[in-house]
Amino acid sequence: MSDTTRIPITEAETLLEQVFSANGVLPASATSVACALVAAEAEGQVGHGFSRVNDYVAQLRSGKVDGAAVAQLNVDGPGAATIDARDGFAYPALDTGIDWGIDAARMQGTAAFAIHRSHHCGALSVQVDRIARAGLVAMMVANSPAAIAPWGSKTPVFGTNPIAFAAPRADGPPLVIDLSLSRVARGKVMHAKKSGKPIPEGWALDRDGAPTTDPDAALEGTMVPIGEAKGTALALMVEVLAASFAGANTSPHVNSFFTAEGPPCGAGQFVLILRPADPDAFTARMESLLALIEHQDGARLPGSRRIAALNASRENGVLVSSHYLETAKRLSDAADA
Repeated sequence: MSDTTRIPITEAETLLEQVFSANGVLPASATSVACALVAAEAEGQVGHGFSRVNDYVAQLRSGKVDGAAVAQLNVDGPGAATIDARDGFAYPALDTGIDWGIDAARMQGTAAFAIHRSHHCGALSVQVDRIARAGLVAMMVANSPAAIAPWGSKTPVFGTNPIAFAAPRADGPPLVIDLSLSRVARGKVMHAKKSGKPIPEGWALDRDGAPTTDPDAALEGTMVPIGEAKGTALALMVEVLAASFAGANTSPHVNSFFTAEGPPCGAGQFVLILRPADPDAFTARMESLLALIEHQDGARLPGSRRIAALNASRENGVLVSSHYLETAKRLSDAADA
């Protein structure tokens, strides 16, 4: 059998909907989770796609994630809201917040919402892209289990705490920037572990603070931050917004996104949405700025590889690990649940 298989996006979404419905997830939530995972896989973010399915199902079965949870939206003001994910998946809570936030930002000019009692939220690019396609500017941050030590230390305090940003363009897909504050997302280390492959040197340190290419040692140690001390300062900023402000667990108290053991994760997310006062003038100024990058030899806009991967997935189908695909097919059988 080939290591990878192409599968049409709609077929992939239907398969994962069946997986989660067969394992006790409410229909609307099953659709939300399935679409988010397939969208991440279509972008080439394999650490946030099909590789998560088995972990998610194990957590549903252990009770770590509540598949019957319905996110509760609390509007705190014209442009401010909090959302209790109720120990369910993050994606339905994000859908609730984004639907509200787009409407609120269009009316008020700005909207922000914070989510608590949440879970792994996958590829942030998927979420901010949706907002930008509505003609709005978006920024999103999320915390995660502790994996990065404060600069100069060996004890993890911060998660890989991703930051994402998106803005609409005059023509074509939005500008989308999605980055982990570790040199690579921790999901790529877990993907390497599941695939039985080493990781490149420079991604992670073992528990003694030494560089390692062993994914097991990396998962027991810490991730290398981007920008050294500057990366950990950004991780602290994310922690303040996604945990302290949102009322979520701080990263040292966010339970693992990978294992079925233990209490619910309790992670947090924060999303800010802005409406340009003059959309045409905004996009014109932005296009002028982006042209300075696009016209430089050897330069490329952030997100260009993501767009190429999406186009390939839409045309040819999503490229999925055959192992993960077979696992999903097995888990989609209600009798197995």
